[in-house]
Amino acid sequence: MTEEFNENMILEINEGDKVKGTVQSIEEKHVVLQLDGAKYDGIIPISQLSSLRVENAEDVVKVGDEIEAYVTKIEDKEEDGHYILSKRKLDESESFETLQQKFENGETLEAEVKEAVKGGLVVDVGLRGFIPASLISTSYIEDFSDYVGKVLTLKIEELDQEKNRVILNHKVIEAEENKALKSERLQNLEEGAVVEGEVLRMTNFGAFVDIGDVDGLVHISQITHDHIDKVEDALSVGDKVKVKILSVDPENERVSLSIKAALPGPFETIDEKFKVGDVVEGEVMRLANFGAFVEIDKGLQGLVHISQISHDHIGNPSEVLEAGQKVKVKILDINKDEKRIGLSIKATEEQTEDFDTSYLNNQTTTDEDAPTLGDVFGDKFKDLNL
Repeated sequence: MTEEFNENMILEINEGDKVKGTVQSIEEKHVVLQLDGAKYDGIIPISQLSSLRVENAEDVVKVGDEIEAYVTKIEDKEEDGHYILSKRKLDESESFETLQQKFENGETLEAEVKEAVKGGLVVDVGLRGFIPASLISTSYIEDFSDYVGKVLTLKIEELDQEKNRVILNHKVIEAEENKALKSERLQNLEEGAVVEGEVLRMTNFGAFVDIGDVDGLVHISQITHDHIDKVEDALSVGDKVKVKILSVDPENERVSLSIKAALPGPFETIDEKFKVGDVVEGEVMRLANFGAFVEIDKGLQGLVHISQISHDHIGNPSEVLEAGQKVKVKILDINKDEKRIGLSIKATEEQTEDFDTSYLNNQTTTDEDAPTLGDVFGDKFKDLNL
């Protein structure tokens, strides 16, 4: 009666059933489970322990652990039968249900990075999830292995249960975080403040500088006090620079910056180099009908009024000067407040004669040419009664 009763109590197990058992032993290539009420023990091949790659079964299970798994095959032998089980399939099935719900609701999930492989990262989301390199970060990643062991917040990019395909996205999370940080940073920026930044990239019209979660444009005209034709003449990517915040437009996420406004202007330090009365060399930068503008140092241009160009009378500065010409000038006046310098070219040249005496050299005086008293006094004598 006892044997008949025990046989009737044996649990009927079929392929596809979900069973629960206790880890009895851990072998090199598989794990043995004792299934309560079952005819045979269950065997989970190491490849079916997890959706992730497992080198050593002891890394994921230990003796005494209670495990659920699907029955994938029944090897029915009188003396040595057993059930082939897959914990992996059960995990994947349950995980797909959870992931499908999160995917449909647009929810995020957290997962630990288990491995860095060619082309991206492998994460554990109850099954093997993959983050392609292009979806890891908004920044360039040189070494993917730095992410191993980190827990990342992710969004599901693609989900296909038939192909056992789970594609995840961390870049979109990073982008949302960056946008929030940028918005907060923009609100806290103060126009007129001087901050440090790093040159990110350059264009033909200026340079974009990162000032911490925000980048702003330094127009080419705001790079230096000197005139430059190309941004590359003054800056390189990676340069650390001080910039002054000229304007902030939070709505359009635009920030205008100036490097030259954060530097001492040439007029601020002019006293260290020049004083009234100095004679210096300069370059004619441009001409106007009222005079010539001459640069005596970087960022320092002064006006030579037309009356100060030559001792001779001239109708237009272009009669004696041209752009690019080197000239000596005397500093007549420095007005730091109005950023003006008065210069003179003629003050550096000696005037040999006060008036034109050339006509004298062409005359020979004779008695006949000498003026008479009549020439000098004319009609003055006719009124006299001599």
